[in-house]
Amino acid sequence: MITQIRGRMVEKSPTGVVIDCNGVGYFVHISLHTFSQLTDSESIKLLTHLQVKEDAHQLYGFATAIEREIFRLLISVSGIGTNTARTMLSSLTPKQVREGIAAEDVALIQSVKGIGLKTAQRVIIDLKDKILKIYDIDETLSVSNNTNKDEALSALEVLGFAKKQSERIVMKILSNTPEASVEFLIKEALKNL
Repeated sequence: MITQIRGRMVEKSPTGVVIDCNGVGYFVHISLHTFSQLTDSESIKLLTHLQVKEDAHQLYGFATAIEREIFRLLISVSGIGTNTARTMLSSLTPKQVREGIAAEDVALIQSVKGIGLKTAQRVIIDLKDKILKIYDIDETLSVSNNTNKDEALSALEVLGFAKKQSERIVMKILSNTPEASVEFLIKEALKNL
């Protein structure tokens, strides 16, 4: 299995890069999260996951080991393929995916294009215990954050703001300050809405 690739980046787009390794060009699928972490230097190293199918061998590249681990966990869920997992890691950061699953935040997982209610619930059911175990997340902490987030979101909804937009902004605030109170979340969200 190809676990990493290092070489000269010859092409770069938001969905993939071509890496030249001693004269052989490898096309590597990437998420927007990895794309945002790529520099303009020619030398590049990506951690990879090789997906072998009947009709294709595809490489998926990641800037960090955590993103690759989350990707592998996601594709282990029935109904989540490599494209859906990559879309999820393009819409949310690996940290947001991890914390959303740990906090049983169905709305966050469902906010990703192509994921419906049942798939979001299946992701949480299948991966919550693994996420809590692998990343040693305290379950009570994730639940209290979820409560603060829920209260802030319902307050913003009462004020007339769209739920999806409010949710993105609140998740962004929580990713920077996980211990944020309800009042802090609402005030910061109102500045960005």
